[in-house]
Amino acid sequence: MKVFLTQLRHSNEPLYYFGLGCLLAALLCLVCIRFTHTQVLGINAWYKPMKFFLATGIFVWTMAWFMQYLGNSRAVVWYSWGLIVLFTFEDLFIALQAARGQLSHFNVSTPLFATLYGLMAAAAVGISLWTAYIALLFFQQDLPDLPRAYLWGIRLGLLLFIVFSMQGLSMGSRLTHTIGGADGSPGLPVVNWSRRYGDLRIAHFLGMHALQILPLLSFYVLKSVRATVIAALLYALVTTFVFWQAMQGRPLFR
Repeated sequence: MKVFLTQLRHSNEPLYYFGLGCLLAALLCLVCIRFTHTQVLGINAWYKPMKFFLATGIFVWTMAWFMQYLGNSRAVVWYSWGLIVLFTFEDLFIALQAARGQLSHFNVSTPLFATLYGLMAAAAVGISLWTAYIALLFFQQDLPDLPRAYLWGIRLGLLLFIVFSMQGLSMGSRLTHTIGGADGSPGLPVVNWSRRYGDLRIAHFLGMHALQILPLLSFYVLKSVRATVIAALLYALVTTFVFWQAMQGRPLFR
């Protein structure tokens, strides 16, 4: 872990420190969960910013690690600072709304909240599209020093991340992540995925974390391009099925 963190800091210092800050913010949210009782949709309000800070930290560190293979190009520098700006706005807005006991997502109860939610959605789409450009660079460059299976794990992980991050639009367009019932139904601990209705967040989560899972599998387990492609196809099929099941209003877990 020490070697990983040292190399990460040397390869992309801005994203290293930003990711570290996000992980520390997630720990602070955990403390707030323990000592505060503000609730949103029936659960402690600080669970949501905790999950978003944690997810942001993991994502920016993952991208920082991948982009070391592209070198310190202008595209990498601009993308890195773009992530910092967009995620700072998104995550701080979510934390601020949690502190106020207010919804952040799907909150159009006032013109101000509707505008801020729209800006947050635009930031999320911007991150996805900008990441698509970084993915294109990985497909365009041969990167001969990388194991072929690992390179394809990165490429396909990025591709699935982009597809299922954009799947978030299926929630934004409905102003809900629950199909068949209202948001706030009984859910699993921490993640709060619904145990009664279809929940679009599950496929969103699974698809986006292909970004970490496929490269790790390809490097440590699969070790061949063919096996990596097959694993990516199976992963995409399973995640698509999870999305389809949610759209039918059926819970994945009970």
